[in-house]
Amino acid sequence: MSDDAKAVTVIYACSGVANTGLLADQVARRFHADGTGKMTCLAAMGAETPKFISEAKAASRRIVIDGCPISCGEAIFKRLGIPFEHYRTTDFGVEKGKTPITPELIDNVRAAIKDAIERGR
Repeated sequence: MSDDAKAVTVIYACSGVANTGLLADQVARRFHADGTGKMTCLAAMGAETPKFISEAKAASRRIVIDGCPISCGEAIFKRLGIPFEHYRTTDFGVEKGKTPITPELIDNVRAAIKDAIERGR
């Protein structure tokens, strides 16, 4: 089996109550649906659930999409000492508590993050 065949990208998203968390979650779900990576549970990482920690450590890439500058996902991965790539929806002009989350916005943020992922940011 080639390295590419074994490569696994896992995607974690904020699913917080704010509009920005909703956006992070929806972007991650689209990545899961289109095969960019496998979406898995950020809360389980925060709870240090062994199965999820093992999965994260075994992955070739870990993408964390946070909704806002609080960056809970980033904090979880830093605390666990697991390498990751980090994106924040507010870095794409989305204002927490203000910007309506539309299908067009989801597509635009997804495309911007996808471009960064493909460039190997």
